[in-house]
Amino acid sequence: MTATELGQALRRWRDRISHDTVGLPVGGQRRAAGLRREELALLAGISVDYVTRLEQGRAANPSGQVVEALARALRLTGDERAYLFGLAGLVLPGPEVVPSYIPPGVLRLLDRLVDTPVAVTDAALTLLMANPMYQALMGDMSGARGFERNGAWGVFMGSPTRARHTQEGQRALEIGMVSELRAAAAKYPADRQLRLLIAELRAGSKRFAELWEAGVVGSLELAGKTVEHPQVGLLTLDCNVLRVDGSGLRILGYSAEPGTESAEKLKLLSVIGMQSLAE
Repeated sequence: MTATELGQALRRWRDRISHDTVGLPVGGQRRAAGLRREELALLAGISVDYVTRLEQGRAANPSGQVVEALARALRLTGDERAYLFGLAGLVLPGPEVVPSYIPPGVLRLLDRLVDTPVAVTDAALTLLMANPMYQALMGDMSGARGFERNGAWGVFMGSPTRARHTQEGQRALEIGMVSELRAAAAKYPADRQLRLLIAELRAGSKRFAELWEAGVVGSLELAGKTVEHPQVGLLTLDCNVLRVDGSGLRILGYSAEPGTESAEKLKLLSVIGMQSLAE
């Protein structure tokens, strides 16, 4: 397959996706109904320049992570995703690798939850996608790369977070994350990225190493969360986790009890997005 064929396929798929289908604002005059390059780049978490080079045939070897992100952003079917991997000269990930494919039906469901903070992670706790409300609540993740998008990495390596936990809650979170990674490592033994993640966490975090060596088992429970937002302050939220059968994918949705101050703050976030109230 040539780089030109890859670029042509990306342009065809981009042209058929409506911006409102994926929850993007209209944003001025549009010459075509499809996504703009900058919109595809935003949805896939890659640079506009790289999307341009791919479409123009000046970049021919995207990584598996980039291809998977493009497949999600373009709402590709299973057959189309396999074709894209082939165009990129890559082998489709096998059953012993952590799945990161989000079926189009699930994406369509998430697209309709515009007023609810929603994110999707894989079985290794890596963030695959987050809607605008989630990013308004938890912070912009579009620039995060590699392990920066992994929840366990953030917790054990001390990445900045808006989530606030009691001492007991923090301990439960840590145990749950180690347990989930242990289960993922057992289920997906051929996943080299997962093995590397665990090795780096063991080397870089004394706390992770202690829990890993202790052999803790269990599951990650996220019934509630307190978030300290820089603009609207503290929000007390319920967190519901839905699992997609057979894939290990988790859909995280946050909501507030109706009539509470937190519910009003969520409504405000749906208006201001990631803007500052001082702007």
